[in-house]
Amino acid sequence: MGFGKWIGGIVGFMAGGPLGALAGYALGSLLDNSVEKIDSGEYREQSYNGTNYGQRNSFLFSLLVMSSYIIKADGKVMHSEMEFVRKFLRVNFGENSVTEGNNILLKLFEQQKKMNAQNPMAFRNTIYECGEQIKANMSYEERLQLLSFLANIAKSDGNVCSAEIDALKEVTRAMGLSAKEVDSMLNLGGNSLEAAYAVLEIEPTATDEEVKKAYKKLALKHHPDRVATLGDDIRKAAEKKLQDINNAKDIIYKARGIK
Repeated sequence: MGFGKWIGGIVGFMAGGPLGALAGYALGSLLDNSVEKIDSGEYREQSYNGTNYGQRNSFLFSLLVMSSYIIKADGKVMHSEMEFVRKFLRVNFGENSVTEGNNILLKLFEQQKKMNAQNPMAFRNTIYECGEQIKANMSYEERLQLLSFLANIAKSDGNVCSAEIDALKEVTRAMGLSAKEVDSMLNLGGNSLEAAYAVLEIEPTATDEEVKKAYKKLALKHHPDRVATLGDDIRKAAEKKLQDINNAKDIIYKARGIK
């Protein structure tokens, strides 16, 4: 499915609020036509094979909006970060979606520049408002998955700078998540014992029982079934994330001799 067809269908909760304003700028007539078709009754909120397309569309546009903020957090656009987003679009929506998704990001960068020329805090404030809109319309588990994607974008160039960490934590607060969850996502895939403790959101001084409880809690809230309605591709990404959580648990269990 092409990206334009994806975003031009049921627009979900992004049709209003600050996300809707950014969508209007980034998508132009595409969004206008979609809204007109919704008003006329041509489009309805629908599900197919368990996927809620209105929620999925809003999730993915929210991802692009927040990605535009994370990518520009250090004041520059890294090729590796843009390529990570392109790969995500290519794998999930096909080659045609890459150019369209890239153009949307470029428009969001342009809007950020325009807004900040008037007020250096303008785009940041809008991003915070978008985070609040996401919090009001996405489940906790969906917001965690969104944060996971954003953390992977920040890590894609092999170096997560302090500005990117600060931006991730700003977005996280706006979405109603915690700073510990940022640290957990940034350490996923690490092989050190220190990283493993950060993934499980616990201190090395935790007891064995606390380690077990932390793992069970984390595995439950990141279970792929909790984001299944967003589509198979997002569910598969959640499965990979759960594998990394299991690897972190195994590192700690081995170090402590826990069976």
